Order: sequence, then C-alpha cells, then structure tokens
Amino acid sequence: MRDVHADPTVAYVLIAINVLMYLGQSASATGSVYQDFVLYGPLVADGEWWRLLTAGFLHGGLFHLLLNMYALYFLGRMLEPSLGHVRFGAIYFAALLAGSFGAVLLNPETPVVGASTAIFGLLGAAIVMARNRGIDIMASGLGPILIINLVITFFPGFNISIGGHLGGLVGGVLAALA
Repeated sequence: MRDVHADPTVAYVLIAINVLMYLGQSASATGSVYQDFVLYGPLVADGEWWRLLTAGFLHGGLFHLLLNMYALYFLGRMLEPSLGHVRFGAIYFAALLAGSFGAVLLNPETPVVGASTAIFGLLGAAIVMARNRGIDIMASGLGPILIINLVITFFPGFNISIGGHLGGLVGGVLAALA
C-alpha cells in the first residue's frame, strides 16, 4: 500500500532541475544552453536524440517556468504519493517523450521548449486515476482544467506546441492505463 502522506520527492527534484536549467539558460550569454538542448526536428533527425528529453527542462521565460512548475507542484502532490516515486517519474518521462514526438511530428521546423508536455501527461494520468476511482471528472475540477488548457493550447498568438501538448496528454493517459 502506498503512503499517501509521503512527500512528492520526484516532483520536487524535477522542479529543482527545471529551475536550475532556467538559471543556466538565463546566465548563458551566447544562448548556448538553449541552442544545445532545444527540441528542433532537423537536429533530432541528424541524431541529436537527447533533445527529445532536454527541451522539457528549458523554458521560454520566467512566467512560462513559474506556470509549469506550479502545475508540476500541484499534480505532483496529488499523484506521486498514491503512485509512488518510480511510477510517477515513469509517467512524467513517458509523457515528456510522447509530447516531444508529437511536437516533432506536427511541426518539425519549430523549436520547442517547456515542461508542459509532461504536465499535460500528468493531468491525463490524474483524470484516468480519478475515473478509475469513480470520481466525477467535471466535479473534481480536472475536466474543466483540461478543457481550459486545451482551449489555450489552440488559441492563436500564444506560440504553444499543439503537438507537444496533445502528445503529452496521450502519453500520460496511456502510461497511466498501463
């Protein structure tokens, strides 16, 4: 049985890594951290596979970082105690990779950064878990949060990776079902 009072250690570590990467990205006068780790389809096709993972730890600005880290904190505290550290981490990284694949598939020429692919996956996993427990998704607030975030994803002018968000969502749902 899982310890539902356990600290979401993996979520906290992921938040710390994201913050450290942002600080490194901000301190890089030449933009080398961004250039070396951003998700960009042609470079992935040339064999730079690490970008499928590393781009999820870069952010387009402080607000982007804060929004994603708040969502990771919220979902981490909700999911990690019931899933356990390993399963939570597995869902996070499965969603991150699925989101990266989605981003490259739909817009390979567009550079992509951000943890939101993994965040969408965690939200999808939370919905699967709530549904499996008989919790009304709309009444729980998870459904409205997903709908609002999907609307924002498709809203023009926000420069959001549709493939990344949808891929992460699908990846998180499939990982939770597995």
